[in-house]
Amino acid sequence: MKILAIDTSAKAASVAVTEDGEIKGEFFINTMLTHSETLMPMTDAVLRSVHLELADIDYFAVNTGPGSFTGLRIGIAAIKGMAYALGKPCAAVSTLEAMAYNLSEPGTAVCCVMDARCNQVYNALFDVSGNIPVRLCDDRALTIDELSKELETIGKKVVLVGDGAKLCFSKMQGIACDLHIAAENVRYQRASSTAFAAEKLIREGKTTDPDKLMPQYLRLPQAQRELIAKNKSNNTAADTIA
Repeated sequence: MKILAIDTSAKAASVAVTEDGEIKGEFFINTMLTHSETLMPMTDAVLRSVHLELADIDYFAVNTGPGSFTGLRIGIAAIKGMAYALGKPCAAVSTLEAMAYNLSEPGTAVCCVMDARCNQVYNALFDVSGNIPVRLCDDRALTIDELSKELETIGKKVVLVGDGAKLCFSKMQGIACDLHIAAENVRYQRASSTAFAAEKLIREGKTTDPDKLMPQYLRLPQAQRELIAKNKSNNTAADTIA
């Protein structure tokens, strides 16, 4: 089973090819370049490096959210285009669940966190005692304070992963929890972990057609939130005048 996976959910971007649970090749970049500049060159390079053609890929996988609104759309559009042209099935992967595959350690919970701004994070918790992470809660958006209180009740070692890990670790100093931050090389979203999460979905028969891939947002885009707030303000002012 050959899988080509993409992650563009945050500032870093990566592309990986796996075969039956083994990483054949992976490119990761964390620069100020936009994903639209780096994604397809990385995809082409990783395929050439492992001596495969796009047609050799059996399944395509992508993180569909949560994450950057623009980043998610770029990654999903790329996977849609490649998979649709070849008539190949896709796996839509939770960004947070993919990150849980970065680590495997007995008696440990992984706390996957992405910076959602305004003192909030996108988060999910997983037990990573075995080879496959076990979900402990749904994907959600909550404040760092709310997450801190929950971690104090978890009763086991907790490792923070994700682009929000450093932020949370600095703000959670002193909480009653055996809290750690993942090493740099396994801290961020990686396409290889997306592929591992996708392989589980594929074996469970949970694939999707390319045209049905859609971003999964936990919050409305900022522009929509600002519009809703503006409309509420205008309605309140109108009611006051009336």
